[in-house]
Amino acid sequence: MPILLAIALAASPTLAQMRWDRRVLIVAAPAPQDPELAEQRRILDNWTAKRDERDLAVVEIVGDQVRGAGDSAPALRRKFRLPATFTAILIGKDGGEKLRSAHPFPAVVLERTIDAMPMRRAGRR
Repeated sequence: MPILLAIALAASPTLAQMRWDRRVLIVAAPAPQDPELAEQRRILDNWTAKRDERDLAVVEIVGDQVRGAGDSAPALRRKFRLPATFTAILIGKDGGEKLRSAHPFPAVVLERTIDAMPMRRAGRR
């Protein structure tokens, strides 16, 4: 493993370290060419400002690679019982699973779900 890649991976917080600080959208796909992965990325790219405002971190698990967290792909696949197909999971700041889908989440679904969370409502007061 190249040194810079190892440093970058070591610098990423684990999901446990993000708890109480960030909501996490886990996006898992079997391969980089997965069309549903491409669609979820497109949705999120158009939703960047709202993601930041809602304390949302995106963690991608594509094959055996993880982007956005320091956890390993096998550990995350076990913990969240991820199938070998596309899966998206929204995790709340409390670490609990809030939504799960075999298809990309539309931005409006993410927005409404996060805005209805108690910690989000308390933060807007």
